[in-house]
Amino acid sequence: MAGENKDQDVVAVILKDHRTMEELFRRMRSVEADRAAAREEFAALLIAHGEAEEAEVYGALKRFRGVDNEEVEHGEEEHTEGNEALLALLEVDDVGSEEWDTRLEALVKAVSHHLDEEERTILNGARENVPDERRAELGTAFLRERERQLASDCGSIENVRKIVGR
Repeated sequence: MAGENKDQDVVAVILKDHRTMEELFRRMRSVEADRAAAREEFAALLIAHGEAEEAEVYGALKRFRGVDNEEVEHGEEEHTEGNEALLALLEVDDVGSEEWDTRLEALVKAVSHHLDEEERTILNGARENVPDERRAELGTAFLRERERQLASDCGSIENVRKIVGR
């Protein structure tokens, strides 16, 4: 794979977002961090990431032999669960309250489960069955849609409510 395309590899860019989400979970748990700011950043990233995966990546991966279509469809269901848990956390006014902790725990559980499954199934399937050049094209398309989502304030509570209501 050419060096300039490596950063665009769809698996690499998705994994980078996953690591950022995990770091934002740590910030949302810490009394020393700006938890509200971390929640805003997380909301935008989770929505942009999931919407971009569904718009640009999942459908394309279903066309490759060796990529488990049931896992891809299950990934979409898990996006819904994560978005519902995100909305519940966005509705908490008192950052750091008992309600915050309970809803954060539910969000971490839903999203961490999804990241784990997606990395073991969908992304490994892509690594093994999707040519490098196609993975680079998918990475570019994913990033373009992700940026479009981020520019549209996709993590706002109003938008998350709309997505959860679909």
